[in-house]
Amino acid sequence: MSVSSEPTDLIVVGAGIVGLAHAVEAVERGLSVTVVERDERAVGASVRNFGHACITAQTGEALRLAERSRATWLRMGAKAGFDVAECGAVVVARSTEEAAALQELAESRGSEQVRLLTPAEAVALAPVADGELRGAALLTRDLRVDQRRAAASLAEWLAAQPGVRMLWSTPVLGVEDGLVRTGRGELRARQVVLCVGHDLDRILPETAEAAGMRRCALQMLQLRAPGLRLDPALLTGTSMLRYPALAGTEGAEALRARWREQRPELLDASVNHMLTQLPDGDLVVGDTHAYARTLDPWSSEELDRLLLAETGHLLGRDDLAVVRRWRGVYASTEGDFLRARVSPGVTAVSVTSGIGMTTAFGLAPTVLDSIA
Repeated sequence: MSVSSEPTDLIVVGAGIVGLAHAVEAVERGLSVTVVERDERAVGASVRNFGHACITAQTGEALRLAERSRATWLRMGAKAGFDVAECGAVVVARSTEEAAALQELAESRGSEQVRLLTPAEAVALAPVADGELRGAALLTRDLRVDQRRAAASLAEWLAAQPGVRMLWSTPVLGVEDGLVRTGRGELRARQVVLCVGHDLDRILPETAEAAGMRRCALQMLQLRAPGLRLDPALLTGTSMLRYPALAGTEGAEALRARWREQRPELLDASVNHMLTQLPDGDLVVGDTHAYARTLDPWSSEELDRLLLAETGHLLGRDDLAVVRRWRGVYASTEGDFLRARVSPGVTAVSVTSGIGMTTAFGLAPTVLDSIA
């Protein structure tokens, strides 16, 4: 099947969350849109993540975009028919350094965004082993999104809108002003937005190189935990070292210094040990981080065992069973976002810090404003 050359206002290349967010924003502005995706459905970072919109732990532009994105997630969940829960995230403190980091965050953000919890209150929200708990915090603005359904539901909603074409299994070979060359023929539009994440170097290698783009590989697990109920996302001290609003605290810096001596394996693998629960009750557990322009193809069983052991210790359980293992991959640069105006009619967009689910719906309006 060849594609039609009838022009549209906007072509979006990539039907992951970032691309779909741009298509949704364009539809709401009354534009005609063609979405081009090389696969028959979204199978990348948009479905391999935690389903956690981590809003409160961001800073700067990422925080502003996350807050804007939050409202759109709630609206589109209702429109497109997938679950978005305002259940927040619980960050547990199992050391004095972690408790200090949460105290600093609460003081900077206020009780409406960060509610400090006693150990008993934390256990009531998240079934953690309470022997080491020094306290916790509830990040009230965070959302839980059904990541296994969201992209497909958004694509179905878009396909039903006037002026929208969804072209699946259609690889893009090249782009230029007003033109996208695909394996099925040429497409034309007033503007083209490339939302292909870490694969930007497959289409525009010089743009990716100029941004210093690398790939970040994650190891993640799906675990069966009979009888466990976990509504909010569950974050640990490792999360405090990765999310900027916490990583910048004195408590987090002290924790990092101690772990250099006592837990170097967590720092070496850049572990962000956190959990979310799928609708069927299984836990999504992760994650480790490895960076390279070209990633090694191997997964590490040692890292999987580390994640499993950390989860068993956190929950006080020895009956967790691995259901699935996978590697996620996302684009990485020094900043949170890549927005490159390649030519007057072509813009490349990537979320480059692993917060695509958190910020995509806030990012898309800024991009469309810039090319209006």
